[in-house]
Amino acid sequence: MRTALAPKAASGRWVRSTSNPGLLVTPSGGRGRGVASVLFSAARAPWGPTLSASVVRSASEPLAAMEPAAEILVDSPDVVYSAEAIEARYEYRTTRVSREGGVLRVQPTATRFTFRTARQVPRLGVMLVGWGGNNGSTLTAAVLANRLRLTWPTRTGRKEANYYGSLTQAGTVNLGLDGNGREVFVPFSALLPMVAPNDLVFDGWDISSLNLAEAMRRAQVLDCGLQEQLWPHMESLRPRPSVYIPEFIAANQTARADNLIPGTRAQQLEQIRKDIRDFRSSAGLDKVIVLWTANTERFCEVVAGRNDTAENLLRTIQLGLEVSPSTLFAVASILEGCAFLNGSPQNTLVPGALELASQRHVFVGGDDFKSGQTKVKSVLVDFLIGSGLKTMSIVSYNHLGNNDGQNLSAPQQFRSKEVSKSSVVDDMVQSNRVLYAPGEEPDHCVVIKYVPYVGDSKRALDEYTSELMLGGTNTLVLHNTCEDSLLAAPIMLDLVLLTELCQRVNFCTDLDPEPQGFHPVLSLLSFLFKAPLVPPGSPVVNALFRQRSCIENILRACVGLPPQNHMLLEHKMERPGPALKPGETAATSPLPHKKESTPAATNGCTGDANGHAQAPTPEVSTA
Repeated sequence: MRTALAPKAASGRWVRSTSNPGLLVTPSGGRGRGVASVLFSAARAPWGPTLSASVVRSASEPLAAMEPAAEILVDSPDVVYSAEAIEARYEYRTTRVSREGGVLRVQPTATRFTFRTARQVPRLGVMLVGWGGNNGSTLTAAVLANRLRLTWPTRTGRKEANYYGSLTQAGTVNLGLDGNGREVFVPFSALLPMVAPNDLVFDGWDISSLNLAEAMRRAQVLDCGLQEQLWPHMESLRPRPSVYIPEFIAANQTARADNLIPGTRAQQLEQIRKDIRDFRSSAGLDKVIVLWTANTERFCEVVAGRNDTAENLLRTIQLGLEVSPSTLFAVASILEGCAFLNGSPQNTLVPGALELASQRHVFVGGDDFKSGQTKVKSVLVDFLIGSGLKTMSIVSYNHLGNNDGQNLSAPQQFRSKEVSKSSVVDDMVQSNRVLYAPGEEPDHCVVIKYVPYVGDSKRALDEYTSELMLGGTNTLVLHNTCEDSLLAAPIMLDLVLLTELCQRVNFCTDLDPEPQGFHPVLSLLSFLFKAPLVPPGSPVVNALFRQRSCIENILRACVGLPPQNHMLLEHKMERPGPALKPGETAATSPLPHKKESTPAATNGCTGDANGHAQAPTPEVSTA
């Protein structure tokens, strides 16, 4: 019998408080590590004391340490906490631009929003299409290893389970300045109540019948010492049969295909729906999210009358006409009211699937996990063009030896990946008409080769050539060794956790008081996708830091905090007023340096460069 991966009670483990879902406690009532509690207040809050100075890490303590605590409380008349929800009034400020002759007229605007976020986190199930692949087995192993608090020996020392690479679990956000003018950082997951990753319940499908322990061994991603400890926990996990349509993936995948759903396309669709219902019922789940992490498919042609509308797509499935396996899973998920996320580059979410999601008010997101080379590209091109350099040539070469690489060795599947990897710089180029004339863009070449020996350790080589002033050129060459599945797994985790959080958020405006949720095409997830899907008419943003700021600032808005603008005006004024002036200057307790500064004259402003000693800098504390 197949067993879904679910948390087990264990003595001494952290569990979620029944009286306060935002609080992690031990059976004896102690608090869990890794979730921050800060009362962000200028005055005493009605529900408790203000943050004491002792809560903030001192300069002698590790800078990145997190305070063991529960939640953030925002002390503001615009924020109301109840047992059920957090309600926040928020003024969204932006600008509207109109063209009048040769003049661009810019008009600041403000819209009052009211955000409501349900505080009770659900029991969440995740169904992975391609559960037995490298990504699926690695994510399952990661959650198990963290839940069991495993450690294992390696040639470089003992390692312990963590969630490095996850925005929600290992990233931090800036809350503001404390009384000493120091910046206060908290874990990303502390902004709003989120499902704890260790509480996720897993199930899924795969065309290969290997159990998850054997799949983990086949993937060759994890150290043997970790695999041995995980083996008894993963051996009982077996994927459900999946859909196999040979013409959509490379012929070299046929040898794996021994675990298949039989029947017509309509029968396969119904079986997927039954699997989702069975998982939800048998595991006692409140919600299920379906994530495609299986093979890259060839593109599916969008044809009027076949997949251009929801009605036509459903009729196509009933008639047994061309539809991709991933689209079948997307349609089944939407019909069952489950969010669907596409982690591969093919056009799974054809117009008919998007229309169906809109009709059913179900979240969908895609396409293609942004993990290694493309993530670097979305940062580097933003840096180059943002610095006024005209990037004219981008050449990206990859070779890898895992099953993804083998599948991508087929031309049609490679074309899907090439499209998603090439579009990542478009918005940055189009944003600068000083550098690029309309229609002008850099030469952009992407190459992927299959080299079995390197396995999951993908090699990525990039060359960026940019034009400088007065006819000069600048060339950057990078080599990036990407542990492919170890980069993808935390992205999959973030996709699931953020999607579930968005399902608990609704809002209204003063002009439209009827509550609504986010658009079914969940563009907030763009940070995690190479080729992000956005609602019709919306701008596509690929620049990584803009994407991250979007997530952070929307979550801040949900608790009534202003967007992070990085101005720090209180530290840039000659005479800051009482409202901005920090308390005791942080210069009285500077951070310890990792190295001794060379004795030298200082002008009191500059750092170690040019012979100046490092001036005291404001302490950055992590609460």
